[in-house]
Parts: sequence; structure tokens; C-alpha cells
Amino acid sequence: MAEAFKFELVSPERLLLSAQVSEVVIPGTEGYMTVLAHHAPLMATVKPGVVSVTTADGKPDNYVVFGGFVDITPDGCTLLAESAVHVTDIKADELQRRIQDAREDFEDATTREAKARAEDLLGQLMTLQEAIKTA
Repeated sequence: MAEAFKFELVSPERLLLSAQVSEVVIPGTEGYMTVLAHHAPLMATVKPGVVSVTTADGKPDNYVVFGGFVDITPDGCTLLAESAVHVTDIKADELQRRIQDAREDFEDATTREAKARAEDLLGQLMTLQEAIKTA
């Protein structure tokens, strides 16, 4: 069995999870990353997606995050999410609203950079919507 480490998932509203885990898969902006015990120090940005957690006793769990930052040290991992909920608590209408907002931001963008950011967010949200259907 893999060695456990402390993982905390924090949103502005509350601490969603503080537990000993054996593995966490995080949707980083540069790609998904798997965190195990004694991981090299790393700070990275997180894109909207599903965070998969395997607790120290081997039970899987999933959370939806809407961006944020992750701080990884050899002793633990802390994910500071812009917004996060347990995957079973995600409301389809809320996600659809965020997708519609991103579409409107894309249509209203006046610069190439703003259009690219809005398109990127829209793509991430659409991917998240598909991931939740299969989670």
C-alpha cells in the first residue's frame, strides 16, 4: 500500500477535506498531475476539473474545482480552490450557467487575449461537464 500524506482541499467558503491520503490527481493548467507522498515541492495553478482523491484506507472520492492554486511539499498537499464542491453536490444548472457565462464572455471579448482566455475557460468547463457525467 502507498504511503499516506496530508491533503487539504480549501474553498473560500470552507475546508472541504483534510485527510490522510495515498494519492491525489489534480487538474493543473499544464495537465493533470498525480501527487504521492514525498512529492517534490511545487506550486501550480489549477483549472476547472475533477480532483480525484484516494484516502489512506484505499477509498476513492471526487471533488469538482473551478480553478485555484495547489501547494505541494514532501509532507503534504494543499489545494486552494476558487470554488469547490463534492462531485455529488454539483448542480447541473449551476455548471450550465457557468458555461453560458463563458460563452457570453467569449462573444463579448474585444481583444485576442480576452477571447483566448474565454475560449480556454469554456473548453475547460465543457470538459468538466463531460467528466462529471462519467464520474
